Amino acid sequence: MEGGDAVANGAGAHDWAHEFSMLAAALGKTATPEDALRLIVEAAGAMVPAADLVSVTIHLDDGTFETAVCTEPLAARLDELQYRLREGPCLLASSRAGLGVFASSDLGADTRLARWGPAAAHDGVHSALAVGLFAHEEPPRLGALNFLSRGRGGLDGADLDAAVVLAAHTAAVLDTRRAALAAERTNENLRAALRNRDVIGQAKGILMEREGITEEQAFEILRSVSQRMNVKLADVAGTVTQRRCEL
Repeated sequence: MEGGDAVANGAGAHDWAHEFSMLAAALGKTATPEDALRLIVEAAGAMVPAADLVSVTIHLDDGTFETAVCTEPLAARLDELQYRLREGPCLLASSRAGLGVFASSDLGADTRLARWGPAAAHDGVHSALAVGLFAHEEPPRLGALNFLSRGRGGLDGADLDAAVVLAAHTAAVLDTRRAALAAERTNENLRAALRNRDVIGQAKGILMEREGITEEQAFEILRSVSQRMNVKLADVAGTVTQRRCEL
């Protein structure tokens, strides 16, 4: 694979049907997405035994990256270096079209990784395989599943099919996690909207009682103050309710 992307698909290949069946069953029993990701990287050690280190990179909504889980601290450190340098296997895999696979047999000599590659080699890691999440999805992807080996050419015989299926499991977990976070944000926004509505209603009631005005007139006062002071309507209403005794 001499700095290239060729990954053996048949060498060392194995029938992983049982292992993936067991993994799927175990994933269904996990309490959190984080627990599920830990199971996946643990399973990756058995299904891609040539990998000495495994990690999961997440591509965040703001364009930055973070490591969700890894098998050793060294994997997280090398991931963080990729994020700082904006260069490395996981970034390339998450941004590549097609299958979204990046592989290198000799990181120290790979010209595509001019800064990160020598740093990884200095730390004793000499080959890498990263699979984007999801495979064949248009980039930018959710992130990447990353395999590192301490040997030059250490991942040349890796079962690419197993790596891609593991990546698919990882992507599914991250998709579920993203949906849960979105639902949580939606619920929090709804709760905030209800709280704001209650506060505005209280403020209108105070103004109506004190000034002898209609509900529409009370709301117009709040809205006018909000616009003049460039302050949120709910904050103006909150001030009215907190300082009702001074009005």
